[in-house]
Amino acid sequence: MLSNRQLLILQVIIDEFIQTAQPIGSRAISKKNQVTFSPATIRNEMADLEDMGFLEKTHSSSGRVPSEKGYRFYVDHLLMPIDLSQRDEETISGVFNQGMVEFEQIIQNSVNVLSELTNYTSIILGPEVYATTLKQIQIIHLSKTTAVAILVTNTGHVEHRSFTLPKEINSLDLEKLVNILNDRLVGVPIIQLPQRLQVELTSILDHYIKDVATAFNYLKGALLDQQPSNLYVGGITNMLLQPEFSDVAKIHSLYSVIEQEEIMANILRSQNQGIHISIGQENKITEMQDCSLITATYTLKGQQLGTIALLGPKRMEYSRVISLLDRLSKDMTDTFHNW
Repeated sequence: MLSNRQLLILQVIIDEFIQTAQPIGSRAISKKNQVTFSPATIRNEMADLEDMGFLEKTHSSSGRVPSEKGYRFYVDHLLMPIDLSQRDEETISGVFNQGMVEFEQIIQNSVNVLSELTNYTSIILGPEVYATTLKQIQIIHLSKTTAVAILVTNTGHVEHRSFTLPKEINSLDLEKLVNILNDRLVGVPIIQLPQRLQVELTSILDHYIKDVATAFNYLKGALLDQQPSNLYVGGITNMLLQPEFSDVAKIHSLYSVIEQEEIMANILRSQNQGIHISIGQENKITEMQDCSLITATYTLKGQQLGTIALLGPKRMEYSRVISLLDRLSKDMTDTFHNW
């Protein structure tokens, strides 16, 4: 159990180190207004905090830096919530004040804004298309042999799938097909479309379309292609601005992981609802163990829709980042709810 004096010293050291990236000595701590004890007393308390594993001593300085245990204690017990600055508020609001745009544009704007505001790497996992429901479908005849299927989901996502038209399907059949699909499939989860097409619609389509088997096979291929990429990354080079990442080999390894979309998507998919913080070796990916990852989720009707994340050094501005992610996740939730 830490004493009040030790709690204060630990908080001052971590707050100062977050801002300066320099080891903190007793003299610097004693100059803080909230600290009323002598440098000698501070040195003794710092030694005890080091013995308990909350601080570490660097080889090049007599000052101390936080350990991962120290950061975790700071995040769990000492972190104070802060209000966002007017600039931060206005910048985030600007993402959502552009009228009706596709959700991809909202996410791309959000990832850019986060990286610019923080100088960290921002990552957003967009809604899984297969986890959304169908809002509308259109099929447009491009030529005698080609058409494009346009799916609009309940999140506003628009998916275009081109496909070859069988000779057996004419324009009138295509129009009938679209009307039946919109009547029967609106509100159906995208992932359930194959089953609904096969089980419920084949017999109905048979009454209206001459060669329903051919139409069904082409339609199934057009609508149920592979899941599109939905990972958005901003500020990937921002890590170069951090003194912790002056090692070229280290930053190269980190970049190689960030660029593997499926790895990053799986990390973000595994996050539970709310805000979560992983510090150093709490990250399972070795290349990320010099970093902290802070995530927040956004939802639709109570169901997790996607994840927002900031990746930075362990000395992240935790209070501000949490406030930024909390605000952005709420705005994204409201936007998708009101789509």
